[in-house]
Amino acid sequence: MWNLRNAARELAPVVRAFPAHPVQVIQALPDEWRQRMGRASATAADFDADWNEHLHGLLGAPWPCPEVERLRELLAEVGAFLSEQGVGTGLHTYGWYSDADIDLCTAIWCTVRHTQPEVVLETGVAHGVSSRIILEAMNLNDRGHLWSIDIANPLNLSVHGQEGIAVTESCRPRWTYVEGESSRRMPPLVKRVGKVEVFIHDSLHTFKNTLFEMEQAAAAMPPGGVMLIDDVRSHDGFTTFARRHPEFTTMLVSTLDGVGAVGIAVAG
Repeated sequence: MWNLRNAARELAPVVRAFPAHPVQVIQALPDEWRQRMGRASATAADFDADWNEHLHGLLGAPWPCPEVERLRELLAEVGAFLSEQGVGTGLHTYGWYSDADIDLCTAIWCTVRHTQPEVVLETGVAHGVSSRIILEAMNLNDRGHLWSIDIANPLNLSVHGQEGIAVTESCRPRWTYVEGESSRRMPPLVKRVGKVEVFIHDSLHTFKNTLFEMEQAAAAMPPGGVMLIDDVRSHDGFTTFARRHPEFTTMLVSTLDGVGAVGIAVAG
């Protein structure tokens, strides 16, 4: 019964969205199905329990990291801010999608603080928790600009207008939001910015889309650049990229809940 109720709850916004945007809904449903039903071939032995220490080693950054406590304070601030806006944060608060979890946020924060990039590109925004993390780190670095590519949830009209709501006015001068699908927006954007020092994928989690985005970012990534790829348990896009690009050092991270996973790739 719970599964039936849960399915009905998730189907309801799709039914409501269809009359207003029938083409969008029809186009979005197959990929939504793929990212839900896909499974990666990675096993428990492939995940690195000491990933954070190893990431800092690849970045040439100190360990233990003095930045972790500052991130916890920022995440608490972001959570309180979103609660004040009446949207909440965490699992399934942007429709059935979720904000970036603690592991991804930690990897993002430490990467941006330690590498101090000029150009960061991300796909997938939702409430903008990861965007806020990047931008707050850039403000502390006093350098850098973030480009974010995303579209409003095509299957749930009730969350439209919440995109990037976590990003405060003090962060917006360093932020450019690019509305559209990454398949169309990412190639010309990468060409325009010239280089991508940090790339975060948190958009459509399918094999085709993830591999496409990683290849686009890799083509403009200098040595020392970092890719952080969310939700890699649902496909083999990340591991396929790793096999194709031995010049990248890669690792897999299991999130605290044991459900999600993040792929990290550092350009050699």
